[in-house]
Amino acid sequence: MQTPPAPYRPDPAGGCPHADNARLRARGAVTPVVLPGGVEGMAVLGHQALRDFLQHPEVAKDARHFTELRQGRIPAGWPLLTFATVRGMTTADGADHRRLRGLVSRAFTPRRVAELRPRVEELTASLLDRLARAAAQGGGTADLRRHFALPLPMDVISELLGVETEFRDRLHHLSSQVVATDTEPGAAVAANRELIDVLGAVVAARTERPGDDLTSALLAARDEEGGRLGQEELIGTLVLMIIAGHETTLNLITNAVRALCGHRDQLELVRTGAAGWADVVEETLRWDAPVSFFPFRYPVRDLTVDGTVIPAGTPVLAGYSAAGRDPAAHGPDADRFDVTRAHRPGAGRHLSLGHGAHYCLGAPLARLEATVALERLFDRFPALDLAAPDAALTRLAGFVGNSVQALPVRLGV
Repeated sequence: MQTPPAPYRPDPAGGCPHADNARLRARGAVTPVVLPGGVEGMAVLGHQALRDFLQHPEVAKDARHFTELRQGRIPAGWPLLTFATVRGMTTADGADHRRLRGLVSRAFTPRRVAELRPRVEELTASLLDRLARAAAQGGGTADLRRHFALPLPMDVISELLGVETEFRDRLHHLSSQVVATDTEPGAAVAANRELIDVLGAVVAARTERPGDDLTSALLAARDEEGGRLGQEELIGTLVLMIIAGHETTLNLITNAVRALCGHRDQLELVRTGAAGWADVVEETLRWDAPVSFFPFRYPVRDLTVDGTVIPAGTPVLAGYSAAGRDPAAHGPDADRFDVTRAHRPGAGRHLSLGHGAHYCLGAPLARLEATVALERLFDRFPALDLAAPDAALTRLAGFVGNSVQALPVRLGV
């Protein structure tokens, strides 16, 4: 009898996921994993298996279905605890999920997002000036992630939420700690507490000075008779909006610039009109997804996915970066960055922004921000290139976010 392979242990300190993903997919579309602290889980890696799993009616998001957590075997400092326990739409099911999603969905309708375009363009222009100044002070090189890819989505989501400038840098620092998977228990607890404290200050400011922003609207919902939103849900919703509203787009813009600098032929296709900037965004989402493994979903009964049984109550990671390069869905050249891929007959869509009831609410905004950012960046700096080999760039800490910690570039001006 053949011995089954040992469960995969995602590296809490991060690293390039794609080589590991290829080896894991060779085992099958579903694989056992060992999470930090020795917690046993599963990961769904294949495109079709993940698509089916994400929309399965007997797969839940509420952590009451997480067996080890329910039994008190998950410590308070577990680095992935926030993903399971934060109160908000990403950890709610059924009517609760629809209620919470409905409270914020008006801010992300296609019409509302289209209305944001002038502001996104204005911020982009200002940040390109900032990037140029940073490069001038740095001898011709600058960290594009720090000076451009980060502040754009952070400013946009902060303005939507009514988060004042004084809070933004701290919120990014704390959210980065929360999504990292190598944070020490004490630091994880402290980061979560401070994040809640900072957002409490944001709520206090908006309570005192309500405005035309989402936090003020959520406060009104909290205070309505009938209590459509509890205080814990209010803070949890803000946690999710801040983290998802800038971390994903930050990684998307960073990864797209890396991809184009490493594939100048693909950049030329865009410049000659053979592909558009929206194509670059979609191919980046597929080829180098901004989220690698996203926690958690839980089968409410033993569930067979692509021939593998996932026991009820198991924490399951959605393997977006693995599914994005699945040859069964994207062809034998799935490892190749090709901005014309979407133009092929029968080309399938990626899952990198989710699927089913929990599809990313902010997807239209992320696409708008990334498309505007990339077009204006390469129009302003057509000779832009990496200032260090891509392989030498330091990866993000953890296996949730998929990108690099800094992106040094030469603007070529």
